[in-house]
Amino acid sequence: MRIPICIDPDSKEPLYHQIERQIKALIVGGQLPAGTPLPSIRALAADLSCSVITTRRAYQNLENEGLIKTSQGKGTFVSAVGDVQRLHMKNETVYEAFRQAVNTGLQLDLDITELRHIFEQVLQELANQKGE
Repeated sequence: MRIPICIDPDSKEPLYHQIERQIKALIVGGQLPAGTPLPSIRALAADLSCSVITTRRAYQNLENEGLIKTSQGKGTFVSAVGDVQRLHMKNETVYEAFRQAVNTGLQLDLDITELRHIFEQVLQELANQKGE
């Protein structure tokens, strides 16, 4: 099975974290439902052109969070995520994305007013796309 994720080797974010974050988003967003088999660590590493150590670390972190479960000799599968846990993880994921976006803006010397304006523009663009 191929997972629709991609990594950016030029990003400051560690590769294992990029993998972990994207798989987590797919699970929490419902694109990877409970019981879905995941590629082996080696297959994912080959698919993403990264090391096995990198993918192993991402899988271990996801397993520690209870999002995936590895069964010796059978493979790695998506775990069931309860509604409360899913909501918490969705909020946490979006919060972290906003935090990173704001940090990027601050690094580019934008002030809070400029960041707020950009945020409002993005919300308006998305609302227009949805026809709201």
